[in-house]
Amino acid sequence: MERQILANFDEEGISVYQAFKPSTAEEAVRLGTFGTGFSLERMTWIKPSFGWMLYRSGYAIKQGQECILKIKLTHEGFQTILAQAVPSSFDRTLFKTKQDWSGALRRGEVRYQWDPDRDLKLQILPHRALQLGIRGSVVRDYVNCWILAIEDVTELAHRIKRAIHQTLDKTRQPAQTV
Repeated sequence: MERQILANFDEEGISVYQAFKPSTAEEAVRLGTFGTGFSLERMTWIKPSFGWMLYRSGYAIKQGQECILKIKLTHEGFQTILAQAVPSSFDRTLFKTKQDWSGALRRGEVRYQWDPDRDLKLQILPHRALQLGIRGSVVRDYVNCWILAIEDVTELAHRIKRAIHQTLDKTRQPAQTV
């Protein structure tokens, strides 16, 4: 099945989203890249889908994910990440054996998975959203070379959640009794 990446992009770059604890996010916004609160030693996941990020972070409410950052990457950086990506689960159309896939996954610095995308109400959409896990030299290039801008969009996530709940409150049925 052919997959398409839905994302916010322009001539300059493409935006991905990540959620962090406030201290990590504040430092990243201040520096324009990630600082000491961000680990270069572990895999980090980037998501082109804002809806999926809202779902994953619970509108930036979940512990350790209280801040959502919109990170603008160079197109070259994003293409480099995609070119190295190995699926997080075995795909017989890409690998002859599970051992071949397992070896590629172990050696690789980028993995990907497709999850059900979400709308702003966190309802499942008919298409899939891409997630990319990066580590090693790729995460170092992500932090040191490819980031063009970082914007804190946490308040947007909170406004969306409030608007949805206010709309739902207005459309609830009146209490009924027997």
